[in-house]
Amino acid sequence: MLYDLAIIGSGPAGLTAGIYASRAKLKTLIIEGPQPGGQLMSTTKVENWPSYVSIDGPELMIGIRSQAEACGAQFLSESITKVDFSARPFKLTTDSGKAVEASSIIVATGAKNKLLKCPGEQEYWAKGVSTCATCDAPFYSGKDVVIVGGGNTAVTEAEHLLHFTKKLTVVHILDQLTANDPIKDKVLGNPNANFMYNSTVVEIKGDGQRVTEVVIENQKDKSRSTLKTDGVFIAIGFNPNTDIFKGQLEMDQFGYLLVKNHTRTNIEGIFAAGDVADYRYRQAVTSAGVGCMAALDAQAYLAGKAS
Repeated sequence: MLYDLAIIGSGPAGLTAGIYASRAKLKTLIIEGPQPGGQLMSTTKVENWPSYVSIDGPELMIGIRSQAEACGAQFLSESITKVDFSARPFKLTTDSGKAVEASSIIVATGAKNKLLKCPGEQEYWAKGVSTCATCDAPFYSGKDVVIVGGGNTAVTEAEHLLHFTKKLTVVHILDQLTANDPIKDKVLGNPNANFMYNSTVVEIKGDGQRVTEVVIENQKDKSRSTLKTDGVFIAIGFNPNTDIFKGQLEMDQFGYLLVKNHTRTNIEGIFAAGDVADYRYRQAVTSAGVGCMAALDAQAYLAGKAS
């Protein structure tokens, strides 16, 4: 079946694009991927989405999905495993072998946080373990928090956390911070920041409901120590979900899609929205905004093609 627009990904960017495209009467297919609803499906409370003082992440995403469906978007609960952007219509192949053809594409596959993969990380996910200080820092006002990482992501998150926490311990695997962002100096100079170099978190423990402590291993002598904490923020970087587009869409050295004129990729008719092309803001609301932009750009592209 030939669609006007196929949207790969169903987070805030993909679903918002689906709402705008469907309302514009484009025949739109949203391919939901391995994590329908995106990263917010694993988030408990969202307190920075306009119109809600507080809402559960899954409730928010289910609501946006329902709106896209009500506007006329169709959904396919599969993952894309192969793409062919060499000719039009563009061709997509799903993990079940289903073939999809579309006159235009919006890539909104997002990015996934690099994780520690240590005991307790998944058990206490959203129960004290987080990857987004902008989202969750207010929950830790006056509390002790650990952040793992030493690059630009870590110091940016740490600086934000220091506006709320009583004490922040930065755990970094190397002997000094690797960040080159000037915000690093603010973190280093903050009296409430403590630094544990040549170290990493090897286990996260709790009382079954919340995180209570972490086990830290010194990388030089392999000795271990326990540190009491109310939360653990993991800030060791991101991996954009772009592997299947390699060799067809232009990317930077880290795998993020390169865009020009806001949402356009190097192939005419293919657009990008959300964390798959955004290594700076990485917020649900900014992803939604760019999803809107991508849909409008796709609409203009299709209108020009038809004229």
